[in-house]
This record gives sequence, structure tokens and C-alpha cells, in this order.
Amino acid sequence: MKKIGFLSFGHWADHPSYQARTAGDTLLQSIDLAVAAEEIGLNGAYFRVHHFASQLASPFPLLSAIGAKTNKIEIGTGVIDMRYENPLYMVEDAGAADLISGGRLQLGISRGSPEQVIEGWRHFGYEPKAGETDADMGRNKALEFLERLNGVGFAQPNPNPMFPNPPGLLRLEPHSKGLRERIWWGAASNATAVWAAEKGMYLQSSTLKYDENGKPFHIQQAEQIRLYKEAWKKAGHQREARVSVSRSIFPLVTDQDRQYFGQQGRGADSFGYIESDKRAIFGKSYAAEPDKLIAELAQDEAIREADTLLLTIPNTLGVDYNVHVLSAILKYIAPALGWR
Repeated sequence: MKKIGFLSFGHWADHPSYQARTAGDTLLQSIDLAVAAEEIGLNGAYFRVHHFASQLASPFPLLSAIGAKTNKIEIGTGVIDMRYENPLYMVEDAGAADLISGGRLQLGISRGSPEQVIEGWRHFGYEPKAGETDADMGRNKALEFLERLNGVGFAQPNPNPMFPNPPGLLRLEPHSKGLRERIWWGAASNATAVWAAEKGMYLQSSTLKYDENGKPFHIQQAEQIRLYKEAWKKAGHQREARVSVSRSIFPLVTDQDRQYFGQQGRGADSFGYIESDKRAIFGKSYAAEPDKLIAELAQDEAIREADTLLLTIPNTLGVDYNVHVLSAILKYIAPALGWR
């Protein structure tokens, strides 16, 4: 049994074939899709976060809106680039969104990856400290975020406050109990997956990772997950580890499906560079008739190792088509593979 959710990149463009042509379209359709996903029995609604792009960028208003209109579905990100964040303000935003949703937030964060502009975090007013890289800055901000989520007071109260203070040091409000245990780390390497386990974060592993041994993508990802689980167990955490993997999966059950995705299933893993000195491996997309898809996905070792599967969706094709794709996976694929 697996939790199954969708992962939206939140694109929009003024293109005649797109249903999401503006930022407003994408935001409102994201809410509608999350509501519909809950109705058909999906477990999660997750959203990418990118700055300086025609994509979703500020997740907390969207997550709060979804939380107010749904009841059960997990709501999350995959991932928030911590280089751009003020960890303390983020604690307040995340706490509010989690309380609105009744404790359903599942926040994916990471140290960040190449973005649309050069050192975009500098435009947000941040820069690494002396001797620190931007990746170090992102990880250190993540650790501060985790620390403040614990809800322990750390700020000296004003002796003459506008409103009465409780005794002792003050914490950030609103505090949402339990949110600290629902933070995920997006790891591109085996080492950062182990680090995430040591810090008590769940693991998000996407459709790419650093190529660390030349093996097929799903095998390298499965190895990463096993290392993470071993590190989690060694760290002695008192809760079960969780791991999500992302996949592009399209059952071809209508002529429209075949028109959109009939050529994608013929692909294979590919290689490229997301950083100048590190080769990355990118997992293939799955698109085929249901019987063939079931046979192919049964061989995916990383999906077997994960408890959560995030289905990347073509959000620009609109809510109705994406509900169709997700419903087809739940109907034709998930039962046959034991996911449901």
C-alpha cells in the first residue's frame, strides 16, 4: 500500500493549447485540482516552488487555501529552496497554513538547485557568510527552520510590551505542534539523504539525482533510499521514516492520451548537468497501455522502496484532463501493483 499524490510544477503561459494561461489560472486551478484529487481518493497534493519563472513561487497562500477547502488530503511542496527563505518568517507562515489545514502540511525543503537567474537569492537580500557556499547557506537556514519549529522560546521579551507576555523566553507564533515531524528534504545525492535522516527529516527523491555509479536511475534511487533508511534507524528516531519518489506516468486509455503522450514511453534514462561539475541522471517517463505500464513499473526498484509516490502532472492541460490521468492510474495501475 502506498500513499499516492500529484506533484504540479505550476506552469502557465499565454499559449493557445494551455488551459493555464496566467498566474491566476494556475493558482485557482491548483485549488480545484486538489479538491478533485481528494474526491477521487488521492492522498496528496504537492507543488513545486520556483522563483523568477512563470511557475508557482509563494506556496503558503496556496497551501492555506487548499487546506481550507479540503479535509483529508496531505498538502505539501517539492521543494522550497531554502536559499531564498527567512527561516523565522517561514515558521510563522508554515504554522498558520498547517493550523488552517488541521495538521496536514508535508513541507519539502532543500538547499536549492540552479534557478532562472544568477544567484537569485541575492535579490531577496541573502548572501552566504564568509567561508560559506550558497548550498551551505541553504542547509544552515533549513536547520534554523527546524529548530524554531520545535516551539521552544528563544527571544527575550520586552519589559514594556504592547500586550502581556507569558513568562520566559518567547517563541514564534502561531505554533503548530507536530509540524516539525512533517518536514521532508529533497536529496540529490546519497550523502544528503543520509544527512536528512540524521536530522529527522523525511526523504523526497525526485526524477533526477546525481549519477554516483552509472547504474540505471531507479536502481541508484533505490540504493539512496536504503542508505537513508539505514541512517534513520541508526539515528534512533521514535517514528517511522517516510520516503517519496516522483514519476511521470501516463496510462494510454483514450485517443487524447495517445495524442499527448504516445511518444514519451519510448524514452530511457538520460544524463546531464544541473551543476557544472556534477553529472546527473534523469529517470524516464512512463507512458503506455495499462498492461505494459504495469509490467514496466513492477521492475522499478525505487517505487518499491518508497511509501509515497508523487505523480508529476501536466498542469497546463487543465483540471479535467489531470483528474482523468490520476483516475486512470488509480483504476488501472495501482490495484495491479498492490499500491491500493
